[in-house]
Amino acid sequence: MSLLPTPAELTARARSDLRVGLPIVIGQGETGVIVLAAETATPARLDALRALPGDTVIAITGWRAETLKARAYDGDIARIVMPRDADCAWLNALADPADDLRTPMKGPFQTLRDGAASLPRLALMLAKSAQLLPAAAIVNVDDPAEFAAQHSLTCLTADMVAADLAHHHALHPVAAARLPIEAAEAGRLHIFRPDNGGIEHYAIEIGRPDRALPVLARLHSACFTGDVLGSLKCDCGPQLRTALAEMGSLGAGVLLYLNQEGRGIGLANKMRAYSLQDQGFDTVEANHRLGFEDDERDFRIGADILTRMGFDTVRLLTNNPRKVAMMEAEGVTVAERVPLLTGTNRHNAHYLATKAAKSGHLL
Repeated sequence: MSLLPTPAELTARARSDLRVGLPIVIGQGETGVIVLAAETATPARLDALRALPGDTVIAITGWRAETLKARAYDGDIARIVMPRDADCAWLNALADPADDLRTPMKGPFQTLRDGAASLPRLALMLAKSAQLLPAAAIVNVDDPAEFAAQHSLTCLTADMVAADLAHHHALHPVAAARLPIEAAEAGRLHIFRPDNGGIEHYAIEIGRPDRALPVLARLHSACFTGDVLGSLKCDCGPQLRTALAEMGSLGAGVLLYLNQEGRGIGLANKMRAYSLQDQGFDTVEANHRLGFEDDERDFRIGADILTRMGFDTVRLLTNNPRKVAMMEAEGVTVAERVPLLTGTNRHNAHYLATKAAKSGHLL
């Protein structure tokens, strides 16, 4: 067996590099780009990047460009030429909307409309998958493999990145044990890990559900603030406890606890979104100002776990039609959508209204 890293392992390494502030290289034939994540860039690394021949271009998503009033000639992304007198603070302000209301005029910007945007687009997708702000400083390089070798940088091919980001990495059972919980003493916790070394996900099995019958199931995205701290800004904690209580009362069920905090953007970005909500933006608007889509979650994970546990038909506890559609698309039959309704309070009323109006939740 070869000791060389697989494409999935190289992509995982690249995510780690971006998170610690190390540049990576993405190549396409004889040309390529060196990529530095804006969020983790240091003045020294940015200066080294800018010392290379050619312009330093800042790639941001179309949503972030809309906030900054920068022209996104590439549609879903914009490529902004970094001014010669700009510094790391300028880059951070471009990527992070925290001070947008205090200093709204960050331009004018010189935005590129010529040249291919495929590599900058992949760079932003990779930053998102690392749960970083989707903004990156980019410089074109010749002979990317040689450049990466000279600087001991991780080098990926464009095809490798695109294939890995589109691929659903299979989840494998790691461990399982009996776990009596408040909702049901007959509880069992299963741990699943994707084959690319990514984050683990969990399944809480109540009783011994009959695999031949539709099982009461819930796909619950992790919410540290709601599930653990009892946040009043969302309905996640009450939904978690209500779902487990219903399964406990029934004597059977399975709750999948998917580590996709903040609709898939991670806890740090979720807190950034909360800060923007304090400025008057709703959930969706806050995500867009950060450069993210309304919802970045991948519900294929839930379908995979259910299938591996032997469940092919479910009664799905959800108010989100998208979850139903995704389960069906992945081969899991949804025999019934079971509403999951909890109370509201003055802190989450607007949040729930936004879920209904903009995300299609059936409340």
